Amino acid sequence: MSQLLLHQIALTMLTDVGDLTAKKLIAYCGGVEAVFSESVNSLRKIPNISSKVIQSIKNQKVFSEAEKEINFIEKNNITPLFYLDKSYPQRLKACNDGPILLYSKGNANFNAERSIAIVGTRQASEYGLEICNEIVSDLGGSDTLIVSGLAYGIDACSHRNAVKNSLSTVGVLGHGLDRIYPSQHRELSEQMMHKGGVLTEFRQGVIPDRQNFPMRNRIVAGMTDATLVIESKARGGSLITAYLAFNYNRDVFAIPGRPKDKNAIGCNNLIKNNVAQLVLSSNDIKKALNWDDNESVNSVQKQLFIDLDENEQKVVDVMSFDTDIQIDKISIDCGLSMSKTAVVLLNLEFKGVVKTLPGKQYRKI
Repeated sequence: MSQLLLHQIALTMLTDVGDLTAKKLIAYCGGVEAVFSESVNSLRKIPNISSKVIQSIKNQKVFSEAEKEINFIEKNNITPLFYLDKSYPQRLKACNDGPILLYSKGNANFNAERSIAIVGTRQASEYGLEICNEIVSDLGGSDTLIVSGLAYGIDACSHRNAVKNSLSTVGVLGHGLDRIYPSQHRELSEQMMHKGGVLTEFRQGVIPDRQNFPMRNRIVAGMTDATLVIESKARGGSLITAYLAFNYNRDVFAIPGRPKDKNAIGCNNLIKNNVAQLVLSSNDIKKALNWDDNESVNSVQKQLFIDLDENEQKVVDVMSFDTDIQIDKISIDCGLSMSKTAVVLLNLEFKGVVKTLPGKQYRKI
């Protein structure tokens, strides 16, 4: 049994320790195992760490529960993904509230070159399902990861069409991997395993309670380049996902509908409030995200024919590992001052190698 994994899982089981606090503890202590070996006096010196949290860390009972979880994931071929692992969704890692530990089943590449969340109402109309079919089908043949929540309606439609068109697809769950909810989608989830799979932050035994799904939605929004909403009522989980994506500075798209159509109210409001871009087809999405068919060729040509100096090459190399990356992280990873990094990024933008995003983030083109 891996002691590191034991400590990682144990950390997620601590009372009053959420993802933000866990990341703070790891940063201050220098590692996961160090969190549990640190003295009480040292833990007290960490800002905003309460006595309840310290007491929870020193409670050894959590390790027996972590051992049970390890036995479960080993028995069921489940892969744990810690937020410091390379296989962890790097787009999600950039979100402050991203889970420190995920559990996956299947063979999906969570860091595919392209990824998009497709969400919508559970009571989808024939029109909504048709649009979903067309958009997913048109994305066929590209290295695109389709992410959704394995729910009825638009979610299931996007997964089924991804499977049909040999696209990788991942269902993010609001419960543990000891079940599939809804149970009617068990067969679909099995089909997704061949090129994709399922993903969750919840341990075995966690049932699909209502409060789990907004938590699930932040993973859907955070691990993708963009979120597409196809049909939504005035309120619903797909709107939560859209606003989460918007707050993560990700692209949000919505299919418009007739003003009096109850399934179109949510999408129309997203567009009206400038949260989502109006799109009518996959071509609109590809254009907005620079997913043109010659993207890979253009990328190679840029590497061959654009002259980069030493610092520019450093920045480009760092950006190869992240989709959207903040300037302060670029500065740290490259060992350059913030002012120097800003100048280098500006030059790269002039050369057409990177583009500026909201929130002081940059993306390699």
